[in-house]
Amino acid sequence: MSQPEGRSAGSSAAAANRQIARSTGIIMVALAFSQVVGVVESSLLGSTFGTGAANEAFFAANRIPSILFSLVAGGALSSAFIPIFTGYLTRDEHSAAWKLVSAVANLAFLILAALSLLAALFAPQIVHYVLAPGFSARGPELEAMTVNLLRIQLPSAAIFALSGLAMGVLNAHQKFLLPAIAPAMYNLGLIFGILVLGPSMGVYGVSWGVVIGAALHLAVQLPDLLRLPHRAYWPDLGLKMPAVHDVMRLMGPRLLGVAVVQLNFWLNTFLASFQAQTHLPGILSGIPLVVMPEGSITSISLAFPLVMMPEAAIAQSVAMAAMPTFSALVALGKMNDMRSSLSATLRGVLLLAIPATVGLVLLRSPIVALIFQRKAFNATSTELVAWAVLWYGIGLVGHCLVEIVSRAFYALHDTRTPVMVGAAAMTLNLLLSVLFSALFQRLGWMPHGGLALANSLATFLEMLGLVVLMRRRLGGLELGPIQRAVVQAGAASLVMGVALAYWVQGSANLPSAMQVLGGVALGGGLYGLGLVLLGVKETRWAWRFIKKRVESRK
Repeated sequence: MSQPEGRSAGSSAAAANRQIARSTGIIMVALAFSQVVGVVESSLLGSTFGTGAANEAFFAANRIPSILFSLVAGGALSSAFIPIFTGYLTRDEHSAAWKLVSAVANLAFLILAALSLLAALFAPQIVHYVLAPGFSARGPELEAMTVNLLRIQLPSAAIFALSGLAMGVLNAHQKFLLPAIAPAMYNLGLIFGILVLGPSMGVYGVSWGVVIGAALHLAVQLPDLLRLPHRAYWPDLGLKMPAVHDVMRLMGPRLLGVAVVQLNFWLNTFLASFQAQTHLPGILSGIPLVVMPEGSITSISLAFPLVMMPEAAIAQSVAMAAMPTFSALVALGKMNDMRSSLSATLRGVLLLAIPATVGLVLLRSPIVALIFQRKAFNATSTELVAWAVLWYGIGLVGHCLVEIVSRAFYALHDTRTPVMVGAAAMTLNLLLSVLFSALFQRLGWMPHGGLALANSLATFLEMLGLVVLMRRRLGGLELGPIQRAVVQAGAASLVMGVALAYWVQGSANLPSAMQVLGGVALGGGLYGLGLVLLGVKETRWAWRFIKKRVESRK
């Protein structure tokens, strides 16, 4: 009986991998579209307002709605909700599944609405004492602008509460296209705010665009949501439902992890706001701080999403596709298949993330110039953002692997482990942010780069911790294929990196578009050739897939 069982297990694992691969392909296409729209939005926002006071106020104000959304309705909710909801679907308990959806939706919306109202009431105090105290030294107008922008953006958090849950429900039903397009709709709302509302309202129009974008983020998912079978809604908070308690129990540790991550983003905004004074205000005035260059908040706010664009295309697409499959394998008790699928997923991500890191770091200046440098965004602004991209960029591989391994823990109904590891890493990030920014200033470097380096180092250590613990949890992780991927991708990326370094130096006088397109073509071609020469099996799969597609069109 052992051989048939072995073949069955291998067949099941292969089927799971194919399901993840198919779903990943759909999500990658949708996320690629979203990334293009995101680039357009960032380009318009950066070029319209540059790294001046308006963008500084906008990005500082946007931090609070982002924190509220992440704490209640972002990854914390979906990572706790999907395993429980998927379990109901796997057992065909559809009524219980939709009662859970209704209860969680009602709770999340009410909590976000209440927190947003409180934040609006105390917005002046939040901005002055908590969010950006350094603004007080730059004049009352900047503080007042930040307060008003914060109040405009706050309703978006409650809307995202429903949209984030809708995304989790659709992913659990193996529907990925519209949820993956949703970020593009959010960016379209921002573009509307910049182009249509901006000429008359300035940066206030962009803040209204945040609210419009949140509504579009939800609306685009409604067609698929309304077509789901067995759907139903109950106006109940479900406080007596065991499943709701399970979601809250799983969400609790995850909330702590998200809170620590958001604390780091807040600290970056907090530290970067001190551009005209060297001490904290009020009773803390004896504490010295590093003076950041003007535009630091905008620089880190534009640079981090730019680095996360390849992370979204590479890791988020894979993670979104893998989460329901991982959850189903766990629900069915197929742990061998789970281990095999996770190993294959990590290997594929590494083969893409390593060259993406090298390319992003080496092409950072022409990429930033191509996307942003026009109108109010000048060469100095490009230098500020590119500096942050350099130090954020070296953490790309860590971010990608954390995304995958964390989802594997969530599928195992274990939110505690990734949260504890993440909390430790991000606590270290808090300390490193202060230390590295001071070190960079001492070295004569722009200190906001130290904030980015702290994030990259902490994320890398978080990734190592999660991989080690997951290997123990699963009784092994098939590290051989993963290690080969690191060696193969590293060797091919080294050759690619040397060629790109010469290209960047030799093409310095070319337009930034030619620098970027030429660098991508050169780097991508050399990397692909390197993988072929190294005999990487994924290149054969890709070639057969492309060949099949071409032949099917004839």
